[in-house]
Amino acid sequence: MAFFSPPLHRPLSAMAVAAFAAVTSIELPDRLSHHHRLVDANAVMSLPPSTKPESASPPPSTSALFGLQFFPRSHHQAAFDLAAKAPVASLPVINMVYQYARFTKAEGATAAVPSLSTDALYRWHLPHPGACGGSSDDRSQTVVVLLGWLGSKQKHLKRYAEWYTSRGFHAVTFTLPMSDIVSYNVRGKAEKNVEMLSEHLADWVREEDGKKIVFHTFSNTGWLCYGVILENLQRQDPSAVHKIKGSIVDSAPVAVPDSQVWALGFSAAIMKKHSVATKGAVSNDTRSDVLVVESQGDIKPAATEAVLLSALEKFFDVVLNYPAINRRLSGVMEILSSNQPNCPQLYIYSSADRVIPAKSVESFVESQRKAGCEVRSCDFVSSPHVDHYRSNPGLYTSELTKFLEDCVLTRRADESSSSPP
Repeated sequence: MAFFSPPLHRPLSAMAVAAFAAVTSIELPDRLSHHHRLVDANAVMSLPPSTKPESASPPPSTSALFGLQFFPRSHHQAAFDLAAKAPVASLPVINMVYQYARFTKAEGATAAVPSLSTDALYRWHLPHPGACGGSSDDRSQTVVVLLGWLGSKQKHLKRYAEWYTSRGFHAVTFTLPMSDIVSYNVRGKAEKNVEMLSEHLADWVREEDGKKIVFHTFSNTGWLCYGVILENLQRQDPSAVHKIKGSIVDSAPVAVPDSQVWALGFSAAIMKKHSVATKGAVSNDTRSDVLVVESQGDIKPAATEAVLLSALEKFFDVVLNYPAINRRLSGVMEILSSNQPNCPQLYIYSSADRVIPAKSVESFVESQRKAGCEVRSCDFVSSPHVDHYRSNPGLYTSELTKFLEDCVLTRRADESSSSPP
């Protein structure tokens, strides 16, 4: 949810210390576990160590393909220990690995991948064997890029990736740790990590005709990452933008720099399950496909979170008006508001979301429709922020399935049938 520049590092660090001190009784080790991560933006491809001698030129093994994940180089000793077991690879080498994905299908591999680390920068998940209708199945030519919310980790996006891969899609899961965001520089490390993902996606769709991308973003953090990826592709490889065939936006957007929204987002990331943002409204409705709000006014933040929210909101009143940050945010939001790819959009939100107001999502949806975009939306009514899938998996997957079949897969088939011989 945030991007910061050097003059603000010290005050933000002080704010972070105060925030953590306010919640010292709540799982501090888990909250601080990500700080050992990224310090550089050079890609490392991490593969499970081989247990067999190298042969002359074998195809990549099933375990190697399914263990594929990406890390920036780290000066932390643990990262060196891991990197010592893994080859360093350039993007062309990584792309070559993906071209051999068909070997995994022939060997009957499964997509249940043992992780080498829970803190990978991003991870590529191959389709489940047998999920595609054949090598030319349109799903196997599509990658769904899952861009996580503030404070999310790879384990949080795993359930979404598994849903897509079980239906024959490739999936990429990408998260930005709190440490990267707190130490943000305009055009600095965090954006270089997003740029590396952008380059990788562009290389993948260039491999052969017919490959395409769908983005699935979470909260304003994932949505803004999508905007930065669009900016990178529009500047570096405009042809890749035409390969984007759909976007799914979960729990976003607020398309203006709003200090209250940012304070709520950071508070939720710090307090986790103890935050009021994770509390949904109780419903007595008996229907299986919808949850109805009874009352939202009876849930108040605890005293600790109320103090934290007040401090964060005052802080972001200053931060979001800092010229460099304001210009950067405005530029990315302008791309997302006025210069998105010409592809269908699906917005999933909730009237009970305490971080992203439903009226902000509905206003943005209406503006996109007026601009001529093909837009769908679904109000989950009472599920909490970025919790719609867990709260109502049947409705969530139904909306995804309809969107993909109507706007991505069917459209691709129509384009193929109408193309000249």
